[in-house]
Amino acid sequence: MKPTHIEHLGIAVKSLDTAIPLWEKLLGTKCYNIEEVAEQKVRTAFLKIGQTKIELLESTAEDGPIAKFIEKKGEGIQHVAFAVEGIEDTLAECEAAGIRLIDQTPRKGAEGLTIAFLHPKSTGGVLTELCEDKNKK
Repeated sequence: MKPTHIEHLGIAVKSLDTAIPLWEKLLGTKCYNIEEVAEQKVRTAFLKIGQTKIELLESTAEDGPIAKFIEKKGEGIQHVAFAVEGIEDTLAECEAAGIRLIDQTPRKGAEGLTIAFLHPKSTGGVLTELCEDKNKK
């Protein structure tokens, strides 16, 4: 795997309404995008620091992955996302290296990115997301 940069850090929050002003004040920047990703049962809000984004994640359902994360671990960093080129090849490379995949094939994520997750049991306990911006090509 050869990531080009950290695409974003995903932070699970109970409420975007509470978290956005806190992170705007803390980072000295404004939230530039809020969107819902219905298939992932989540609302996201983005702030940017240099080339890296902070993605705040609020569950839209009690059985959603973010709600389950918060119930188990509380609010906080939920995943790290790396930008890659050729996400399909990167997934195949990871699988060949014995890394357990959550997503066998990439899917649509927030901000129009193509995404896939690697299982934390294979990545040192860190939920890892791969992201590719196929619109940049």
